[in-house]
Amino acid sequence: MVQFRSHGQGRSGLRKRLTWALVGAALLTPMLAGGCTARPSGNGSTPGASGAPDGRPLVLTTFTILADMARQVAGERVRVESITRLGAEIHGYEPAPSDLKRASGAQMVLENGLGLERWAQRFYANLPDVPHVTLTEGITPLPIASDAHQGQPNPHAWMSPRLAKVYVENIRLALTRLDPAGAVTFRRNAERYSAQLDALDKELQGSLARIPPSQRVLATCEGAFSYLARDYGLTEAYLWPVNAESQVTPQRMARLIALVKERKVPAVFCESTVSAEPQKQVARQSGARFGGVFHVDSLSLPDGPAPNLLQLQRHNLETLRAGLAGS
Repeated sequence: MVQFRSHGQGRSGLRKRLTWALVGAALLTPMLAGGCTARPSGNGSTPGASGAPDGRPLVLTTFTILADMARQVAGERVRVESITRLGAEIHGYEPAPSDLKRASGAQMVLENGLGLERWAQRFYANLPDVPHVTLTEGITPLPIASDAHQGQPNPHAWMSPRLAKVYVENIRLALTRLDPAGAVTFRRNAERYSAQLDALDKELQGSLARIPPSQRVLATCEGAFSYLARDYGLTEAYLWPVNAESQVTPQRMARLIALVKERKVPAVFCESTVSAEPQKQVARQSGARFGGVFHVDSLSLPDGPAPNLLQLQRHNLETLRAGLAGS
């Protein structure tokens, strides 16, 4: 069951404590400047609870892909915005005072969870009256395959269309609690979107089945494809487990080069939110090609190859298939 949560503030270094103190102070500045008197909202509700400018409830998500999914379910009843911008790296994001100010006027924050949003605990501590919902509720996480992350879950569950349907159902439940009058609309939209994810699932199965089993190696910069690889019979290999620590050690690079050579992998890839230079070095030293860029943690601009989750997956699939097929 989806639950609304509120977390307390954890410990951090002196610099980060000062940063978050300044963020909280920035949020209070408008009230202090007005003689400590909050301006009432137009509908008579508590300050900051009026939602979007057009009167609809405002729901924020922690990154752009969740915003796209939530919009598919919300339709026109709820205004959905992402805290992070297009192209932002979500793992090590540092919220600005403007993010906190905007969140104070939201009715809900939707997060991924599974350790993705490392900044979220401090962020929520400054928003005691804004509930947040974890969209990976009900998903059995895969562990990050790294000694440095022993026992930690891989957070990239949305990359599997089958698990994306769990996100959709959790979004539907959360929005229904927020806006019970929209229950029928949310259910209808969720069913339509889930059907599109089912179609994408079959499309992925059919396309990847045409790649010879020996070539089904997904060699990327970040280990963000564990769920996708498991569900579609791919071998995953990467330079670093999570983008939050994207420094390449000589050992990691040597292991990936050896695997690419051993399996005769035609192409290696990287993600749009990090530098591809280390992976291009792997390509040069292994004899493989650099096959292109995947979108994982962020959508592209509207005129780019991944303006929504469905097109993101199709772009990644075509990039992978073209690279592994040698075209």
